[in-house]
Amino acid sequence: MLLEGSCHCGAVHFRVDSPHPYPYQRCYCSICRKTAGGGGYAINLGARAETLEVVGAEHTRVYHAVIDGEESPGERHFCGRCASALWVFDPSWPELVHPFASAIDSELPVPPERVHLLLDSKATWVEARDNDRCFAGYPEESLAEWHRRLGLER
Repeated sequence: MLLEGSCHCGAVHFRVDSPHPYPYQRCYCSICRKTAGGGGYAINLGARAETLEVVGAEHTRVYHAVIDGEESPGERHFCGRCASALWVFDPSWPELVHPFASAIDSELPVPPERVHLLLDSKATWVEARDNDRCFAGYPEESLAEWHRRLGLER
């Protein structure tokens, strides 16, 4: 599925091909929660890095989170003008890019189920729904495997 996204102020627009466009995975880690998660979590989608096209790239900035005292190689791209979270790229998986669902302007499909992950980092005021799949850390099933299991890969 072709995803088209942008920042709030319109300085950055992007498009990327996503075989894994369902916004089902809610991440409660402190990084996602504080940089992109107004609801106490953020939702990342899976896309093919080589298809990412950016207009206004000169307005993007990159944040490298510090995890356990070490700077992460993961690149959290955001707009330098309005601070909208746009996508995450990690050189450990160079074929992937993870756009934030909140930056996508295209109509996203409704997921048949939801997964809450890294609940051990969740803010106390946030409630995860008990009827969804919940994990204190990372689930073993990847974004791609979830889409494949449910026959939703595009």
